[in-house]
Amino acid sequence: MSQTHVVPENPVAAELPRRIRGFALRVLPILAVLHLYIGWRLLPVLAYGTGGIIIGVTLLCLSTLLLPMGILSRFVVTRQPLADRISWVSALTMGLFSSVLVLTLVRDVLLLVVGSPSLTVVTAQLVVPIALLVTLIGFINARRLARVVTVDIPLLGLPAALVGFSIVQISDIHVGPTIKGNYLRAIVNRVNSLNPDLIAITGDVVDGSVQQLGADTAHLADLKARHGTYIITGNHEYYSGATEWMAEFRRLGLYGLLNEHAVIEHDGARLVMAGVTDYSAHLFDPAQRSDPAAALVGSPTGVPRILLAHQRRSAEAASAAGFDLQLSGHTHGGQFWPWNLFVRLQQPFTAGLHKLDGLWVYTSRGTGYCGPPKSFGAHSEITLLRLGQA
Repeated sequence: MSQTHVVPENPVAAELPRRIRGFALRVLPILAVLHLYIGWRLLPVLAYGTGGIIIGVTLLCLSTLLLPMGILSRFVVTRQPLADRISWVSALTMGLFSSVLVLTLVRDVLLLVVGSPSLTVVTAQLVVPIALLVTLIGFINARRLARVVTVDIPLLGLPAALVGFSIVQISDIHVGPTIKGNYLRAIVNRVNSLNPDLIAITGDVVDGSVQQLGADTAHLADLKARHGTYIITGNHEYYSGATEWMAEFRRLGLYGLLNEHAVIEHDGARLVMAGVTDYSAHLFDPAQRSDPAAALVGSPTGVPRILLAHQRRSAEAASAAGFDLQLSGHTHGGQFWPWNLFVRLQQPFTAGLHKLDGLWVYTSRGTGYCGPPKSFGAHSEITLLRLGQA
């Protein structure tokens, strides 16, 4: 007898018709203007005759329409395989469009500075080939298994029994239309091969509902560590139904931390592992406002305190609350050039290990990718963190 897996309705999904209309009204005009700019700057140079102009305009129009379809297809296409294929085409188009746009801007700046008419044609001819090459390299980087990055964290007063304590952090996998179970299974196998004391997942695991992706995320149940796997929400969990997902993660054997903590006993020593909801969680549910201080209520004093917080922006509150180390993600290290140059305007620590007062903050570049399957200048990572004495 077959059984139907019933998932509670996502409150965000209940208002999707309004969101879709608002999305289209906001995004399509912007995309149209950007594509017009590319056409204006390149087509008169590259398109030979009326036929070339028509082909160029057609491709630009198709790109304008395809870009938002990656998001919209999940809600307007009822057949999951078809929605995923549309998302793949949209994501690849987005990656290529991004490079074409940036290179067109770079070309215009170059022509303005150099002022040589002889460069007009040759620079226009280089835009698309370079964009295609960058997109191909970025695709290969994004789709290959994330590399292991080892980071030593020196903590003041760390008990001798905790020296060498290992935490494997994975973050921002974004299981969804283009990242499926086989991709996640390879990550799980690599993590397990590191034999960590504890595994930390710092949010943005999914882009889609439990009903859509539950079979793919089931591989998380195979994660193995001496003290288990702890997980927090990222902003994308709230787009996808955070309550349902945290219940699913717990069903798989993961320990969810929503402004909560756990005390880890290790060879006679203790440490506090705490987690907060995403920095923006209150915009989706006021009851889930991120609160590092609340996560420590009732915790023992005089022991190392580690916080899992999806966004680095929790660091000031984490420092004030008395944490020693914060593990974050969210940024993807910018994912691909030149957007990695702008991420720090919102997230001061784009990637790597930094110090804020007495708090160490490690920001992962992510273990998957967000949006286009493209990673250029910011490789994804599985992070092996080892605690040491300062």
